[in-house]
Amino acid sequence: MPDTAISARRDIADKRLLRGFSYIDGKWVAASDGATLAVTDPASGDVLGDVASLTAADATRAVDAAQAAFGAWSFLLPQERAAILRRWFDLMHEHRDDLARIMVLEQGKPLSEALGEIGYAASFVEFYAEEANRPNIEGVTSHLHDAEVELWLEPVGVVALITPWNFPAAMLTRKAAAALAAGCTIVAHPAHETPYSALALAELAERAGMPAGVFNVVTGRATTIVPHWTGDARVRALSFTGSTEVGRLLYRASADTVKRLVMELGGHAPVIVFKGADLDHAVAETIKAKFATSGQDCLGANRIYVERPIYDEFCRRFTEATQALSVGAGMDDPDIGPLMNEAAVQKQEAHVADALAKGAVLACGGARLDLGPLFYAPTVLTDVPDTALIMREETFGPVAPITPFDTEDEVIARANDTEYGLVAYVHSHDPRRIYRLSRALQYGMVAVNRTKVTGAPIPFGGTKQSGLGREGARRGMEEFMEVKYVCRDWA
Repeated sequence: MPDTAISARRDIADKRLLRGFSYIDGKWVAASDGATLAVTDPASGDVLGDVASLTAADATRAVDAAQAAFGAWSFLLPQERAAILRRWFDLMHEHRDDLARIMVLEQGKPLSEALGEIGYAASFVEFYAEEANRPNIEGVTSHLHDAEVELWLEPVGVVALITPWNFPAAMLTRKAAAALAAGCTIVAHPAHETPYSALALAELAERAGMPAGVFNVVTGRATTIVPHWTGDARVRALSFTGSTEVGRLLYRASADTVKRLVMELGGHAPVIVFKGADLDHAVAETIKAKFATSGQDCLGANRIYVERPIYDEFCRRFTEATQALSVGAGMDDPDIGPLMNEAAVQKQEAHVADALAKGAVLACGGARLDLGPLFYAPTVLTDVPDTALIMREETFGPVAPITPFDTEDEVIARANDTEYGLVAYVHSHDPRRIYRLSRALQYGMVAVNRTKVTGAPIPFGGTKQSGLGREGARRGMEEFMEVKYVCRDWA
C-alpha cells in the first residue's frame, strides 16, 4: 500500500500491520471499482489514510471464499484449529503496542484503554483456543429398543460478523474466535470509521497460519456490503454489535434466509446507590462506569439513581471527581478522549439542553472544549427528571445524569422502565437487598459494588431489546454450532 499519514505520523514499529486493502481468500485486495474510504483521527481530524471500499460483488466474493474453505476448516482436528488460534493469540501479545497505537489513532480512546482492549481482545482468542477442544459427542439414554442415540455439535457454516467502532479489536475477536473454534468460516465487516484494527488482526491471523478463505475482512460501507450477506442463504449465522435500531433492521433482513442471530445491541444502564454503601467506592466505580471509552460504551452508566439521604453528598463528590478528569488526545493518555464524530457531539448537546429545559441542574461541563471539534467536556446533570431524553435514550457520551429515589420498589420500577436490558449496577452492603435487586432487575448482567464484570469466561449479553444470544464462555461458541441427533441401529 502507499505511504499514509498514519505511518508518517506515529511510531508503528511493524508497518505491515497498516493495511489499506481488504483481506479475501488469503489475498489483500482493492475494491473491484477502485473506490476507497478515508479514515480520520477523531482527535485532530487529520486523514490517517485510505482503505478499500468494496462493492456488493466483492462482498459476495468473500462469501464464495468462506464457503469454499468451510469444508476443510470444519474437518480439521479441533487441536489443529486450536493451535492456529493460539499462534494468533501469541502474535497479538507480541504486537500489543502497535495494535494499541493503531486503535488510538483511528478510534481516539486513551492509550491505556487501548492497551487494555488489546489484552481483552487477545483473551478471547486464548479462551477459544482452549475451548475448541471441548465440544464432544453426547450420549443419550435411548428411548427405543436396540437403538443407540447420540447428539453431535457441528459448525453452522459461514458466519457474518459486523463490528462497531467503539471496540474495534475486542468485538471482532470475541465473535471470530468463538466461530473459528466451532469450525465456522468468517466474513467480517468492521465499522468504516475504524477498519485498521480489523485489518491488522487479519494480518496477524495470516501469519498465524489461518488458511485462505477462513477469515475474510471486507472494508467499506455497511449499506453496500451487509445486505448481500443478510440475503445470502450460504451465510448461516450473523453476529452484530451495535445499536438496537440497526439490530432491528438486520433482524428483518435476515428473516428470509432464517439465519441464526447473535446480537449485542444498545444499553441504558442504571446505577443504583443505596444509603449504607461505601460512598467513596460508589463514586469511584460510577465514574468508571460512566466515563470509560469517553462514555461511548454500551455498558456505560446512563442513569444514576441515588437514595435521597446520601443524594447531595454523592452529587458533590461525583461532580468533584468528574471535574478532575483530564481530557485530550488519546496518545497523551488522558481520562477522556474525543468523541467519534460530529453526530455524537450533537447528541450530547441535545440531551443536555433537553434536560436543562425540563428542570435539571448543570453541575459541571455542558459544552464543547477548544481542544478540537469532537471534544465534549465531562458533564454532570443533577435533579434530572425521568421525562428527560437522557433518561430514555442511550447517550453514548460523557454526560452523567443523577436523580434521587426514596424506596427500593420505586427505583426498581424506574430502572426497569426501558426497552433495554444489558447491564445494571448496584451499590449496597445489605445482602438481602443485593439478592432482591439481582433478581428483580430485568437485565442480562448485574454488577454489585463494582464496574468491571466482563471477560472471556462469562456469557455476555442482554435481555429485552438489548440483544439475542450470548458472547463469551462456552455459550458463545455454541451460538455457532448446530445439534445433530443421530439414532443408530447396528442390526
